Amino acid sequence: MLNEFTLFTIFNIIFYKMVLFTILCSKLTPTKMFSMKSSALFTSHMKCIYRNSNRFFSDKCKSEEKVGEAWPRRVVTGLQPTGELHLGNYFGALRRCVQLQEQGDDVMVFIADLHSFTGRQEAGELQPRTLQVAAAALAAGLCPERGVLFVQSAVARHAELCWLLACLATHARLAHLPQYKEKAAAIKEVPVGLLLYPVLQAADILVYRGTHVPVGADQAQHLQVAAQLVRTFHHRYGRAFPTPRALLPDDGSDRIRSLRDPSKKMSKSDPDPKSRILLTDSDDAIRLKIRKAVTDFTPQVTFEPESRAGVSNLVRLHCLARDLVPEEAVSEAEGLTSAQYKEVVASALCECVAPVRARLADLAARPHLVRDVLRHGAARARLRADEVYERVAELTGLRPPAALSDRLVN
Repeated sequence: MLNEFTLFTIFNIIFYKMVLFTILCSKLTPTKMFSMKSSALFTSHMKCIYRNSNRFFSDKCKSEEKVGEAWPRRVVTGLQPTGELHLGNYFGALRRCVQLQEQGDDVMVFIADLHSFTGRQEAGELQPRTLQVAAAALAAGLCPERGVLFVQSAVARHAELCWLLACLATHARLAHLPQYKEKAAAIKEVPVGLLLYPVLQAADILVYRGTHVPVGADQAQHLQVAAQLVRTFHHRYGRAFPTPRALLPDDGSDRIRSLRDPSKKMSKSDPDPKSRILLTDSDDAIRLKIRKAVTDFTPQVTFEPESRAGVSNLVRLHCLARDLVPEEAVSEAEGLTSAQYKEVVASALCECVAPVRARLADLAARPHLVRDVLRHGAARARLRADEVYERVAELTGLRPPAALSDRLVN
């Protein structure tokens, strides 16, 4: 997707090439066509356009091609405290973060309490939900000693950088994002925060110089906004951030569907509690929800997400719980009806959820441990964010350059 500066540059180059072509064809000099002053301005303008376009594309290439060389790899992701976490959250976010950490990545996970205000957020529910999500991350296996777990609002640099980036974003670009249009269409009075949601997401990543972000396909466009803001910032002020790259799952963990309506994603906000399996659900509750899961009238088990969404959703859950590929799961289900296969899936999920549920119960009884982890994580996150923001402040003129600042102090 071309941004406004790119389009402007291309337009100017084409326009002035046409002017030059006209000059050559008519055998006139710029001096004869324009006044001497206009001719000098014309030449100066041409040089400026070519210089800036070269600088823009050079910066773009550097930021996109050398992300692994110029910047240390760092994974950044957020979890909204908007309700009890379900299997979609676990497989699509929590477990992915744990796997990345086990691979040796520097993983930063924050509880996105500021983002939660784009929806209706009751003040009395925010703190319990924040602790609940943090506990779920720890119960899933996230190690706070090897990574950073903290609350978004505990680091003020998120909001400060968001404002600077918002001044570089355009209303037209943000208003055309599909998620914004979908949510805005359902609201009579659209809050500005909903429009700025992807800008705050960009700030969340860039304030730590995040290089990689675990996202689902539905969030990929928001990451494109972050990449565009990086290019715009670099063109206007100088290099300060890597261009973040999406870490898209290849196991379908971002496509867990509702158990009651497979055309929709599994969601916390679904009014039907049988549509999702919570990490706190008992084995009996899990088995009941799987038995009630919507499938179809074909008894055989196949993996055809487009034509058999319900059964395919069960296959995907089975694969994620047992670390299988769809072909293996279907092979195991050979000779079983979909009703019989539901029992296989339920057993796999019970086995998968049980240890997480036990750790969650233990942490729920000791909330002070979760608070200590969040407090320590926020302190570490602030140190990282302050370092990045000071560089941003120098480039934008909010702070004097370090050398000048030292001279002023002395």
